[in-house]
Amino acid sequence: MKTLQQPQVWPKLYETILIKEEIKKYLHKMPRHNIEIVFWGSDPWSVYVLKALEDNFDVKAIVTASDSSVANYFKGPILTPEKLDHDFLTSHFSFLTSDLFIVASYGKIIPQSILNIPKFASLNVHPSLLPKYRGSSPVPATILMGDKITGVTIIKMDAKVDHGPIVSTKEISLTGQENSLFLINKLFQLGADLLVKIIPDYMTGKIKLMPQNHLKATYCERLTRNSGYFKIDNPPSPEKLDRMIRAYYPWPGVWTRFRPSGSSGQAKIVKFLPGGLLQMEGKKAISYQDFLNGYPDFPIKELLKV
Repeated sequence: MKTLQQPQVWPKLYETILIKEEIKKYLHKMPRHNIEIVFWGSDPWSVYVLKALEDNFDVKAIVTASDSSVANYFKGPILTPEKLDHDFLTSHFSFLTSDLFIVASYGKIIPQSILNIPKFASLNVHPSLLPKYRGSSPVPATILMGDKITGVTIIKMDAKVDHGPIVSTKEISLTGQENSLFLINKLFQLGADLLVKIIPDYMTGKIKLMPQNHLKATYCERLTRNSGYFKIDNPPSPEKLDRMIRAYYPWPGVWTRFRPSGSSGQAKIVKFLPGGLLQMEGKKAISYQDFLNGYPDFPIKELLKV
């Protein structure tokens, strides 16, 4: 298990979401508070929240996935447990003892026995307007459903997933052009800003928590490689395909299988990409029109709007 790790170069896929100077417009730096925090997060967008916490509070340690973007960024003690069990709790209790846990896209369910460790409980930054879209893929679900408004919710965590009372929310309007990579980064930037503003009032009991209306809760499933697959002889509507392309970018992507006339062997994968691009397996991504020029027998031309 890691205890200290130097920053490394982030994966190229996430070059566009590195911490840059632009984030400063989201993070209005406050006077530093003597609050000790353990941060839990693994995905690249988690770093927005961690950076904001570092600027305003004392981040004692982080818990993350092995070789995650968060682990590669943080310069202090790093814990990367495979299981959040009794052995982890007892072995690292001194690292976990703190005023507050902050959880942002960590990737594992944290048991109540661990959530109870900090003096002032545990807060989670969730990229939807809870109780809508509880679960692991709220941003793709927002795009798939064609929502006009979304936002970020900060809750006090309990033993159930995305179930605890609401501490604060922030809404934003959508244009209908967002993809998941863009939107999840925007929501975590906004969540980072909101979080550092409300923590002092939360710690002093100035914020009245609001129970979620569990009768209105909706849920989203964990994405798999096949979430974006459709059969070429049973395609979605053009509107649904557009939402799928944006919702499933960059992963798992939208794809089908197609065997061009005159070819032999198995049908090849065709990927649908944002920006009106198609990519045949083993080839470069090209425009819809160029694709149809090369594969005039592609059977779903009406989806491509050309």
